[in-house]
Amino acid sequence: MSGSFDQRLASRIQGEKSLLCVGLDPVQSQMPEHFDRSPESVVRFCHELIEATHPFAAAYKPNLGFFAALGRTGLSVLWAVRHAIPYDIPVILDCKVNDMGATAEAYAHGWFDEFGFDAITVNPYLGEDAVAPYLSHEGKGVIMLCKTSNPGSGDLQDLELANGDPLFLAVADRCRTWNARYPASVGLVVGATYPDQLVQVRERCPDQLVLLPGIGAQGGDLVASLRAGEIASGTGLLLSASRTIMYAGNDRQFADAAAHSARAIRDQINAARSLVSGTATAQD
Repeated sequence: MSGSFDQRLASRIQGEKSLLCVGLDPVQSQMPEHFDRSPESVVRFCHELIEATHPFAAAYKPNLGFFAALGRTGLSVLWAVRHAIPYDIPVILDCKVNDMGATAEAYAHGWFDEFGFDAITVNPYLGEDAVAPYLSHEGKGVIMLCKTSNPGSGDLQDLELANGDPLFLAVADRCRTWNARYPASVGLVVGATYPDQLVQVRERCPDQLVLLPGIGAQGGDLVASLRAGEIASGTGLLLSASRTIMYAGNDRQFADAAAHSARAIRDQINAARSLVSGTATAQD
């Protein structure tokens, strides 16, 4: 796909009228019983989920941890799942990666050039020299952890700096600078569980992508998040749901249940968008 990651994602959002990012977090013990516990079954399980849910998805987000948990075959499974996703749908690897120098370059080459992910999540804690190898990949997306959805996120992210700002706002400021300085598209992870903090982040980064986990099992505030985070173009926000879609059913009709859940969440998001904006969002 040509163009920047932001452009490709915006095109998908507008074309499908969806802000839904479908997370892929396969757990063998939670798969329907007719699947055995082989790597091939994980691939088939994810493939059927993708086939069922892609009409409602703006993007997909495989989570590296669940593939690593499969052991030495996990990377092969991840490869197969990534390439089962239709070419026109952006794919974000949720790897929360980073390291210094040549190691960061190796990660960037592996995830972007070898596996072909359109975007990855990155930990900015090591600073600009460590994130530069990711940011230098033109056409890719680099989504920085800013204010995460977990209850303990404030242990470090809310620490007050000398200027009175919390640390997560310093990250937001850096993300705005890096987005202007480097060829990659720079986004931010902000949890739907923290809509007030999302307001602050959006003030610092008025037009950058925000990946918003926490609307499903974590119970984030959908309307407040949309009010805080959506930008005038109707893009700039991607709401992630995983378990509520993947495990909506536990029998041979699991893919139909997943499709029903994905469509319901997509429609729930669009209804909330209409409530926030005061205009209707057409569904298929």
